[in-house]
Amino acid sequence: MQSYETDVIAWANEQAAFIRAGRFDMLDVEHIADEIEDVGKSEQNEFEKRMASLLANLIKWEYQPSHRGRSWERTIKDQRTMIERRLTKTPSLKPELMNPDFWAESWADAARMAENETGILNVFPASCPWSSEQVMNPDFWPE
Repeated sequence: MQSYETDVIAWANEQAAFIRAGRFDMLDVEHIADEIEDVGKSEQNEFEKRMASLLANLIKWEYQPSHRGRSWERTIKDQRTMIERRLTKTPSLKPELMNPDFWAESWADAARMAENETGILNVFPASCPWSSEQVMNPDFWPE
């Protein structure tokens, strides 16, 4: 049997083969459960990163109007599209849009990203000034 600790890819292929062959007695159940949980965490992390990126770009759009361009516009549109795709493929993420902790963390990450990218410090609001509907609305562009 392959070892989870020494070669996770070979281990995963072997576990999949056991499942397909109906050899459930050979399964490494504990590690399989860990991997399944990790898939959920990965989806959550991807969603959070995309939201922080979208918010950071909306911050830059509002606070640096002289730097607005097609690149920022494209990034904002792309992040909205990718977030919508995540929500469609993983509907269990939708409640996060109403979760104050999710918004607080996403906003903190976004503000830090925007500060690092713009050099503008201690100016952005302490919490997100826009609703989730505004953030996801393709016609919303902060002024």
